[in-house]
Amino acid sequence: MNKNSRSDAGPGRARVAVVGATGYAGQELVRLLARHPHATLTMATASQASSTPRSLPGLRRLWDGQVLPLEPAAVIDAADIIFLALPEAASAELGAAFLAAGRRVIDLSGAFRLKDDTARARWYPATTTMPDGVVYGLTEFTGAQIPGARLVSCPGCYPTASLLALQPLAEAGLLRDGGDVIIDAKSGVSGAGKAPSDRTHFCENHGSVAAYGLFGHRHTAEMVQFLGRDVTFTPHLVPLDRGILSTMYARLAPGVTAARVTETLEAAHARSPFVRLTGDTLPEIKHVAYTNFCDIGWRVDEATGRIILVSVIDNLLKGAAGQGVQNFNVLVGLDETTGLY
Repeated sequence: MNKNSRSDAGPGRARVAVVGATGYAGQELVRLLARHPHATLTMATASQASSTPRSLPGLRRLWDGQVLPLEPAAVIDAADIIFLALPEAASAELGAAFLAAGRRVIDLSGAFRLKDDTARARWYPATTTMPDGVVYGLTEFTGAQIPGARLVSCPGCYPTASLLALQPLAEAGLLRDGGDVIIDAKSGVSGAGKAPSDRTHFCENHGSVAAYGLFGHRHTAEMVQFLGRDVTFTPHLVPLDRGILSTMYARLAPGVTAARVTETLEAAHARSPFVRLTGDTLPEIKHVAYTNFCDIGWRVDEATGRIILVSVIDNLLKGAAGQGVQNFNVLVGLDETTGLY
């Protein structure tokens, strides 16, 4: 029997499929799910029906199946939980179809992240309506809602790195009312996706750093939605294959001390197995590359009431596939670290 279409998941194992398995995040999903102790990867497909079946040489002996052309009916038949690693418009269409067929969906795109109709129409116009049962899958903060979800919408890579650091301070009222929150983030080239462009061409990217998307990056709306306050966000493309470093600048509320910041972050992430707080030892991308960890460091200037936080993740794992599997674990009642250490 074709290894991509096994119907027997085995005892205690969920039948899962990956749609969009040829992209960077999709290949990471295949790698993680192929060796997950409580999942059986029954099918992996490309993003189009016209694709030619292909293997993934980098996963040989971990997963020896083929990435098949996309046939939604075959995916529905093969799996109970479907991971989408697709462009937003494709996820909007297929996500709704898979839900209508009674399947549960974990989506890595932005198609279902924004609750506000006006914001969604601007940034993700293909998602004309939001289905019932969508949960924003920032596991550390929304994990209690995930077991009942029909569709888990995984956060973007930049919001993941930034919100894990900022949200505890915002929720605790430690940020100054009306004070600017500035997010300056750098991403490796894989964050731009696999399709080549002038911006990601080796000769354009190598030896350079470039800002992009000023006042026009769709992840801004996602961060504003979750934080409940405006932010100024500037992303940069750097000549790395993977990784994000987000530097965040904010004003603290009057009287907030460095000790209170530390207490708040430690309390917020006391049960976050993939968040490592480094205090005034600032983290680096190489500390988290190829892992599902998010490392967060910070410095406070009590004299001026300013705080600078630095957060780092691997954009393909904690910012995409790893977070998707973390959400899968919570969705099916497993320890959230299963298959990720």
